[in-house]
Amino acid sequence: MRTALLQSSGQLGSVAENLTALDEAAGRAAAAGAGLLVAPELFLTGYAIGDDVARLAEPADGASAQAIAEIAVRHQVGVAYGYPEREGEVVYNSVQLIGPDGTRLANYRKTHLFGCFERDAFTPGEQPVVQAELGGVRIGLMICYDVEFPENVRAHGLAGTDLLVVPTAQMHPFQFVAESVVPVRAFENQMYVAYVNRVGPEGEFEFVGLSTLAGPDGVTRARAGRGTELVIGDVDPDFLSASRETNPYLRDRRPGLYASLV
Repeated sequence: MRTALLQSSGQLGSVAENLTALDEAAGRAAAAGAGLLVAPELFLTGYAIGDDVARLAEPADGASAQAIAEIAVRHQVGVAYGYPEREGEVVYNSVQLIGPDGTRLANYRKTHLFGCFERDAFTPGEQPVVQAELGGVRIGLMICYDVEFPENVRAHGLAGTDLLVVPTAQMHPFQFVAESVVPVRAFENQMYVAYVNRVGPEGEFEFVGLSTLAGPDGVTRARAGRGTELVIGDVDPDFLSASRETNPYLRDRRPGLYASLV
């Protein structure tokens, strides 16, 4: 499945402008033959929105979700996007996957919150593995800091995730995560990982770009630079199946030795 990574910070605080940007990117992704478009963490609203989190948060089936469903149908492409999710009085840092027919396929709430802003603004999610099928590929969802915990990604490996979609807001000076950690996670868990970042200065943050699609052999299939761009890479189920046959990591585990980890 061809996968498009939208590296962009959009327009801070403007849901309408970010929906327009997502629509334009979906058109370009579809023209390139992509079956999935992935946007960064909190793309719908911007990341450095401070006290506006509560005002801008929406339900998973809210007006923006309906607008993105229309974008997905119009361009016949799946869309995964980050947004602040409201459920009653609680707000989560979430990513939602919508299929090319407009169906809401999966919604994941970030389980590991990073820094004071996130811990003050959001409630952590409690479900580590969320998956959906799209185009014959089993897609798992995760957000940014979550991928830096090996147990998190291993849980997806054991659950059979083929493509781990990770919208992120990776900031300076942690670019080694995109450059080194993400390809290793893909290799050690035998999956593809789409790690899709924001870019440039935003409030007190400086996002480093370097969005990455890494394969199960640890090789990068697509890599963005430090500016706004759309990069394309392929998720090959046949290559993944062959890689899983030759790489013994998951088969050779000895869980009885790891009890002290939990």
